Amino acid sequence: MRVMVFVKATEDSEKGTLPSAELFEAMGKYNEELIKAGILRSADGLKPSSAGKRVAFDGPSRSVIDGPFTETRELVAGYWLWEVKDMDEAVAWVKRCPNPMLGPSEIEIRPLYEMSDFQ
Repeated sequence: MRVMVFVKATEDSEKGTLPSAELFEAMGKYNEELIKAGILRSADGLKPSSAGKRVAFDGPSRSVIDGPFTETRELVAGYWLWEVKDMDEAVAWVKRCPNPMLGPSEIEIRPLYEMSDFQ
């Protein structure tokens, strides 16, 4: 089962505040554990939404919306793509994660569609 694990943005991440050296080190160790377990497929952090753009679709028309975007708690600051046995395994791994932000934060886990979902 493939899952996308989203690190939700916070006010600090949207300000571009980088994690401490200690947190970078802890996250590096955590990512190494994911690699050794054969779970990690991809991972990265995202720049604040002020560096981003959205393209809105309405029928044939397209409009570009410049960041920053409101509703910080709905934004994503980073992600992992994992291959796990099931959602319980994904939750167990997320619970082992160091807090990815300076203060309170959330991580969201979403399963990806597989070809078997369409049969």
